[in-house]
Amino acid sequence: MLEAPKVFEYLDSISYRLPIEEVPIDRACGRIMPGHAHSRIASPPFDKAAMDGYAVRAADRRSRYHVVATISAGDHPTGSLQDGECAAIMTGAMLPLGADKVIRREYTRREGDEVEITEPEPLENVIKAGENCRAGDPVLGPRVLRPQDIGVLASVGIAELEVARRSHAGIISTGSELRAPGDELGPGQIYNSNGYQITAQLQSYGCTTTNHGIVADDRDRLAEVVEIALRESDLVILSGGVSMGDFDFVPGVLSRCGVEIGFHRIAFKPGKPTLFGRKGDAFVFGLAGNPVSTFVLCEVLVRRLLLHISGVSGEPPAVRATLSEEVYRKSSDRLEFLPAVIENGMVRPLSYQGSAHINALSEANCLFALDAGVERLSKGMVLDVRPI
Repeated sequence: MLEAPKVFEYLDSISYRLPIEEVPIDRACGRIMPGHAHSRIASPPFDKAAMDGYAVRAADRRSRYHVVATISAGDHPTGSLQDGECAAIMTGAMLPLGADKVIRREYTRREGDEVEITEPEPLENVIKAGENCRAGDPVLGPRVLRPQDIGVLASVGIAELEVARRSHAGIISTGSELRAPGDELGPGQIYNSNGYQITAQLQSYGCTTTNHGIVADDRDRLAEVVEIALRESDLVILSGGVSMGDFDFVPGVLSRCGVEIGFHRIAFKPGKPTLFGRKGDAFVFGLAGNPVSTFVLCEVLVRRLLLHISGVSGEPPAVRATLSEEVYRKSSDRLEFLPAVIENGMVRPLSYQGSAHINALSEANCLFALDAGVERLSKGMVLDVRPI
């Protein structure tokens, strides 16, 4: 059984990277940018007003000014302010020559072209040229691009950027007991939730997907579907059939299909039977059939691999929260992930009856971990939790 740190090290040691492609920024949200984006301009490109008011020369301290211009955002003022002069200016507008301070409008009273200062202005209220960044500066590092990142890219003139090609995943659900939602259930049968859950997770990670459906406990049929998935996909995810039962055919079938097994059985809870392998540039995860196991291992391992081969290494950002109650477990031989709710800085563990208890996930908005060797977490401890 491979210990959790070794599992992470193994995945992080993979040298393969997805090809790079160029996309316009209006189609880049959710894509993975493996490099740095550099500004095309100084930002802002000119000294500009931070609020509505009157632009003046800071050294020209007086109580009244003569208004010589009105400048709105987008204007290009050409005149230079002299002593005793000011310009009415709008937020974001370019300062006229000679001006280096903006007196906010609420500190003034205007009559015609004369402005009286009614309250001292302690601030400059000017955003200097290049204050945010200079031309050529890196503005974003490797990441999954969010809406706010798209705004940053647009603000510095970037119209297209390089991102990792979307990975394509094939999902296979194994087990003769499975039926598709909507079908009638016979004795001993259950609905296939894993195939739909894994598909949804992978799509949320930016993958395109093919759900190959349910494959009964038949070695030859499973091998046929695995071969198809390996040809079409960067990543193949199988659920069920990876343990040590009489009908757990996945490990043998993968080997028969030329998959080199990297590890099988890991010190995770849930997810002990997890298998990982590779055939060429296609990667394979065999996950336990219990739905909480599939969800957790997709989040913790599959997502990690997808980010890694896209050029972004490490864990998604964690959130710090205070544990609302004590957590105790009898066995501490594995790294364990538990569903919880984080709210107002507190993390509350959910009632959870094991890896088949899928309903616990519908309430959860985070996972938190107990490392191997840790039996107890005390109330009031500050934890790093993983939003889901």
